[in-house]
Amino acid sequence: MKKIFNLLLCFFPFITLNAQINEIGVFLGGSNFVGDVGNTTYIAPEKLAFGILYKWNKSPRHAYRFSYTQSTIAGNDKDSEETGRSNRGYSFENTVKEFSAGLEFNFFDFNLHDYHPKVTPYIYSGLSYFLYDELYISGGQTRKDKNSSSIAIPMTLGIKSNITPHFVIGAEVGARYTFTDDLDGSNPGNDNLKSLRFGNLNNNDWYVFSGITLTYTFGQKPCYCAE
Repeated sequence: MKKIFNLLLCFFPFITLNAQINEIGVFLGGSNFVGDVGNTTYIAPEKLAFGILYKWNKSPRHAYRFSYTQSTIAGNDKDSEETGRSNRGYSFENTVKEFSAGLEFNFFDFNLHDYHPKVTPYIYSGLSYFLYDELYISGGQTRKDKNSSSIAIPMTLGIKSNITPHFVIGAEVGARYTFTDDLDGSNPGNDNLKSLRFGNLNNNDWYVFSGITLTYTFGQKPCYCAE
């Protein structure tokens, strides 16, 4: 009976903690903006984006993911195919510093304790908190009003593979729907500047991060076998 009990103790964590392993790494790619200034192409990286990320793989199918990503986002009406925008000629630059946490789901099993090569598409979503500058445009010139922050919903689609026993590489595109409409200076929150608001004030801004992730895996699954 004792031997059976010890065997169950050893087997149980293999079931529940089979893929509890850590990943830490970097993100490198580009960003683009979709709003009231500039072009409206959803995936068109033009500014450098970089960051760090950590994942805790709870199972072969899902992981808790935490990240910090920073980039300059920009828009220029001259790049737009819309005649009204190209004639208007507004432009802006803003800096986004994003902290994000959420759940990454793998379409196929991705057990990092199995060192055989694996490939899986994945999706990620959660909640992002980001810092930026509130802008306004006056006389055709973009100016800063104040520092601000907001939240966004990340929607990321990617594909990844373990290229070595300890390294995973991925490619992903992640759109962020923000809860603000003043990243580009079109809708300043300051009521003293409300006369300078323009564009579609009922639609919030989006920004997109597209790029490559490279993570290092570490950690071993525990075993509670009796000595």
